[in-house]
Amino acid sequence: MAALIPGKAVGDSTGHVQFPLQPSFRATVNASQDNIATDSTVTIVFGAEAYDTNADFASNTFTAPVDGKYILTANVYYQNLDSGCAHITQKLATSNEDYVTSVDPNTMYTADVAFITLNMSHVCDMDAGDTASVTIYLDGGAAQMDINSSSNFSGALVC
Repeated sequence: MAALIPGKAVGDSTGHVQFPLQPSFRATVNASQDNIATDSTVTIVFGAEAYDTNADFASNTFTAPVDGKYILTANVYYQNLDSGCAHITQKLATSNEDYVTSVDPNTMYTADVAFITLNMSHVCDMDAGDTASVTIYLDGGAAQMDINSSSNFSGALVC
């Protein structure tokens, strides 16, 4: 492998290339969020960074440092889901577009649910300065659902 030059790609004789300043991050929930409020949008708190190569992730939000296509993923592990909740909407909110996944507990389950995981993965068009975060909205039911600390949010510039 060639010597690292800040901001420059490095590679080996087989053509493998590495960009040491390529924007990428992975953040996790460091403490569970308990009793999520109903009938309001709640930002999921990703309080611990596994890595953040460019310091582009802060306060639960990723900020794109350059224009490009970014792959963003959110894997959120919910506990104590109230079957009386009419609709659960998890949103990957970016400056340009919102990406949504949802479930309808009161039509799917006859009793409260111990856990459910909602996963999202999208390639998002972002301009420099655009932001991305993950939110949850519970439509009705009891404020008893929790977000487990094994949840994570990650992203990387792909082109």
